[in-house]
Amino acid sequence: MKAIRLVATDLDGTFLKDDKSISDEDLQMLEVLGERKVLRVVATGRNLKKVHEVLPKHLPFDYVAFSSGAGICEWKSQRLVYRQNMTKETTNAIIRYFIERDTNFHLFRAVPENSKCWYYKGNKACNEFERYFEFHNSVSEPLPSSQQIDGEACQFLVIFPNQMELFLKVKQDLEERFDDIKVVRTSSPLDTGYIWMEIFHKDVSKGNAVKFLCDHENIHHHLTFGIGNDYNDLDLLNFTSYSYLVENGPDELKPHYRQAVSNQQSAFSNSLKKYL
Repeated sequence: MKAIRLVATDLDGTFLKDDKSISDEDLQMLEVLGERKVLRVVATGRNLKKVHEVLPKHLPFDYVAFSSGAGICEWKSQRLVYRQNMTKETTNAIIRYFIERDTNFHLFRAVPENSKCWYYKGNKACNEFERYFEFHNSVSEPLPSSQQIDGEACQFLVIFPNQMELFLKVKQDLEERFDDIKVVRTSSPLDTGYIWMEIFHKDVSKGNAVKFLCDHENIHHHLTFGIGNDYNDLDLLNFTSYSYLVENGPDELKPHYRQAVSNQQSAFSNSLKKYL
């Protein structure tokens, strides 16, 4: 394959179709990439448990960077090769920050147990929070009565009304108070009337996960391809050399990246064809 040794793709809205299926063309492209010794990487916001809900173990990916890069596993062996959690001290300080402001949040356990979470419900009702809570009720539990946890954590999820000024104000405040975190915006998969805020350790990103794999496999970042569909793919697309945004991505991001067809039209394989 010309000039490419690593290919990284987001899942939802990119590699996966809207019904979570995978096109035959994209499956065939994975096989071609393997034949040409190109590293095949998933970079997704899903935790590993949720990755398994949509990707069969026999699919020929080499690595999966899950939870936006908080963990990386070798797909065939399921061996964890990287993890990055927030410290206990920072996590508990952020818990206090949100409780003092009566803000609803979910707090996910440390990788690799981050399919499980705690939750805190303030007095402000939020339909989106309730829907997410109902969806994850089987793996969530109330925050301990002490309002503190005893170890590291993977991430916070905070849901805001669709008010960008409020999101940006909280993001700026958090990043001024804590120098070891990263605050990321992502689109709600449940309701377009809300903005999701995810808080990770500062070194967690899809881009840093791909950089780790480049270093691990001795691949120069100029020889990388990335494709995504959302704000939480920006770190990935800003790292890879050949970076594509699918047609169903946000319009405001489209001028900054190469354009791909939609996830319904095999965007992954269509964008890679020209490099074969």
